[in-house]
Amino acid sequence: MKRFKITDILIGLIFTLLFISMGVIAAVNFRFIYYFDISHLKIAESSGLSRQVIIENYNALIDYNSPFYKGELHFPTLTASASGLQHFSEVKNIFLSFYYMDIVTLIAAVIIIVYKRKKKDFRYLSVSTVTVLVIPAIVALGCAVNFDAAFVIFHKIFFRNDYWLFDPVTDPVITILPDTFFLHEFMVIIAFVVLGSLFLYLFSRRVKRISYGYKRY
Repeated sequence: MKRFKITDILIGLIFTLLFISMGVIAAVNFRFIYYFDISHLKIAESSGLSRQVIIENYNALIDYNSPFYKGELHFPTLTASASGLQHFSEVKNIFLSFYYMDIVTLIAAVIIIVYKRKKKDFRYLSVSTVTVLVIPAIVALGCAVNFDAAFVIFHKIFFRNDYWLFDPVTDPVITILPDTFFLHEFMVIIAFVVLGSLFLYLFSRRVKRISYGYKRY
C-alpha cells in the first residue's frame, strides 16, 4: 500500500472546512430545533415572554443573518442596545464567512474529486475520512468536558470585545437564547461532520471497487 502524501492531509482539511461550514449553515437555518427548544428548555417560562413573541424575535434574528438580508437588525418587540446590535453585526459577518467558505470548499472538493479520478488516485479519500474527524473530535471533547468554558473561549477567540456579554435589561433577547440551545446547534454541526466522514468512507469504497474491477454494490 502506497503511503499518503502531505497533500492528502491538506485535501482532508478542505473537506473538513466544507462539512463544518455545511453544518453551521444548517444549524442556523434549522429553525425547528429552536422551536422544539422553546418547549424543551422552557424558554417562555424563563424569559417571561409568550411563545409567539419569542418566535417572532428569533425569526427576525435568523432572517438578519441570511446573506440575502440587507439592512439593520430590528427586533419586532424587544429592545436592543448599541453594543448588542454591534455584536449581532459581527456574528452575521462570521456566518457570511461560512457561506463563502462553503462555496469555495465545495468547488475545490469537486475539482479535487474529478482530478483524482482521472489520475486513479484515491488515497486522499481514506486520509480525508480520518482528517475530517480529528479537529471536530478534539473540539467536541473539550465541549463535552466543559461546554460553558468552551463557549467562553470561542467568544474570546472570535470577538475582540465583550459585547457578547449581554445585560438582559438592555438586551432582553439574551433571555430567549439559553446556552443549552447553542449546545444543540453545536451537535448539529458535529453530526454534519460525522456524516461527511461517513460519506467519504462509503465513496472511497465505491470508487475503489469500480476502479479496480471489483463487484459493484
